[in-house]
Amino acid sequence: MKAVGYKKSLPIEDADSLIDFETAKPEPKGRDIRVAVKAISANPVDYKVRKRTAPPEGETKILGYDAAGVVDAVGPEVTLFKPGDEVFYAGSILRQGTNAEFHLVDERIVGNKPKSLSFAQAAALPLTSITAWELLFDRLGAVPGKSVDPRTLLITGGAGGVGSILIQLARRLTGLTVLSTATRPESQKWCLDLGAHAVIDHGKPMKEQIEKLKLPPVALVASLTYTDQHYKSIVEFMAPQGRFGLIDDPPEFTMSTFKGKAISVHWESMFTRSSFQTSDMIAQHHLLNDVADLIDKGVLRTTLDQTFGTINATNLKRAHALLESGKSRGKIVLEGW
Repeated sequence: MKAVGYKKSLPIEDADSLIDFETAKPEPKGRDIRVAVKAISANPVDYKVRKRTAPPEGETKILGYDAAGVVDAVGPEVTLFKPGDEVFYAGSILRQGTNAEFHLVDERIVGNKPKSLSFAQAAALPLTSITAWELLFDRLGAVPGKSVDPRTLLITGGAGGVGSILIQLARRLTGLTVLSTATRPESQKWCLDLGAHAVIDHGKPMKEQIEKLKLPPVALVASLTYTDQHYKSIVEFMAPQGRFGLIDDPPEFTMSTFKGKAISVHWESMFTRSSFQTSDMIAQHHLLNDVADLIDKGVLRTTLDQTFGTINATNLKRAHALLESGKSRGKIVLEGW
């Protein structure tokens, strides 16, 4: 089968940072299903792993987590899917990735593809949907249901992949006031179009901008990017006993900053359940099915922004470069071989 991978951790400009190669088609065992991959999307975790994790000497690591495709074969313990089913999912960080014609994934972290979406549109959703859902409901404890919630949720970097689905989930499924941050005019419009009640510029002092809006207290914060640059100023205007959630890897982060206001800090990693085979691992299967249902009902929409052509090293390098620039919006998808 065709695949895209890397042998050494190299800058994306290097000719060998990502390479096209061929490898054996994997065989499903246990609860694994084998998926014929139709479309994939690129995420910041892709380039972070490429830059930080070199594969063992002589091996080629395949990146990619998001995928949409068709079940091709199933392991002997599979009960949720059968060959021919259309699926979408974000794979495990401990296994070979989705940048391959065929991919093995545990059925417990796979959902049925939304019927109303193409493979490309569906591939944009899994990793960011899982991250946003778990962050909003499992970590920050937002209450599903449209009853009025007298609190504001601040989402920093709302135009990115996770922010683009988190804005929708919070606006459509809760009573929270949704406040997003974005710096460029086109990104601010993107956030408003997705449902944010208001958008501020995180490149300028946030406290003054928030005070002018006269919103309910900022009790929940989803810090999606550059947490180290913003968290100290955010604590200044957060409500006491609030909840601060983050998904990035801040080089500097002092927990005692939150003590005075008794603000709890919550980390979100959508790979936790699959990495540790948690007892509730199947929650991601149910979560993705819920997202698919909300998509098909018109409550949520895909966050696909750009399609970069077929799945190959050249096009994936373009995707990695744009993600590394920090100027991407929504999701980048590649489709077909």
